[in-house]
Amino acid sequence: MKKIAGLIMLAALFTGCATQVPIGFILIDNTLPLQVGDASAKSTKVGTATSKSYIGMIAVGDSSIETAAKNGGITKINHVDWKVKNVLGFIGEYTTTVYGE
Repeated sequence: MKKIAGLIMLAALFTGCATQVPIGFILIDNTLPLQVGDASAKSTKVGTATSKSYIGMIAVGDSSIETAAKNGGITKINHVDWKVKNVLGFIGEYTTTVYGE
């Protein structure tokens, strides 16, 4: 019975789940569109805002669109991207990048 339970747990570990965000077990390093806008419009300014997480228990920072726009001096937003970096769930970095004028 213990062997069967162990095999089920192992299979669950390696089974993929459908998510909106690509997830890696060991490393995540993705840039994703967060808000669709006019990406073809000329963006003269770029602003970023970052949050961090540690060991999946502590999360600090402000990675809001509002803060990223403010940091870039942007008043008219063209589009927004979201970058996720995470290593083994221990250290995570989440950056919102706003493009605009």
